[in-house]
Amino acid sequence: MADLCEVVQERHSTRLFLRDKPVPREVVEDALALAVRAPSNSNIQPWHVVFASGPARDRLVEALLEEAQVRPPVVPVLPPGFAHLRRDLGAVIYGAMGIGRHDTEARRIAVLRNWEFFRAPLAGIVCMHRDLDHVDSVGIGMFLQTLLLALTARGLGTCVQVSIAGYPEIVRSQLHIPTEMRILCGLAIGYSDPDFPGNSVRTSRNPIDQNVVFLDE
Repeated sequence: MADLCEVVQERHSTRLFLRDKPVPREVVEDALALAVRAPSNSNIQPWHVVFASGPARDRLVEALLEEAQVRPPVVPVLPPGFAHLRRDLGAVIYGAMGIGRHDTEARRIAVLRNWEFFRAPLAGIVCMHRDLDHVDSVGIGMFLQTLLLALTARGLGTCVQVSIAGYPEIVRSQLHIPTEMRILCGLAIGYSDPDFPGNSVRTSRNPIDQNVVFLDE
């Protein structure tokens, strides 16, 4: 259990990878063999992941970057009561990178890295069948967390990216993802760039009692 606790504590979002250090497929397959042990409703195992590396990944990135410079992604808008959390996180990340609040060009360049998968050599697209509902996305979440922990234990960095799902038609076209699959998020996988200051960010968590209630009477 000590090893599991250490891996959970170690996992974090990596926001710049070593582009020229490829990820061995056998390492990913080894991690996937653990991830598929995650629980799911009626054991339907709703996860569907498409991985792209090499030229396939580069074509996807090129298409995403081209689109990102024309129009913003279509991503869920956070309700007003939660929107400040995204702003707070952005302030922490940009601050770690030394990007000032009014440095528009530096922020633009940093944002575009989202659609480069932060230069990760392995890009994943996490999907779910359109006929499935939110209860089955819970199973995908457990699969994804297990995969992240397994990859972390093997020395790899990861970042789950809602931004990638903001251009579903681009992703679908480039990776030949069938229309019955709903694109949920992207997943950047690679070896963390140790010289990038943004990779030192560790986000805080709420006190347990802010999100959890125990009733015993």
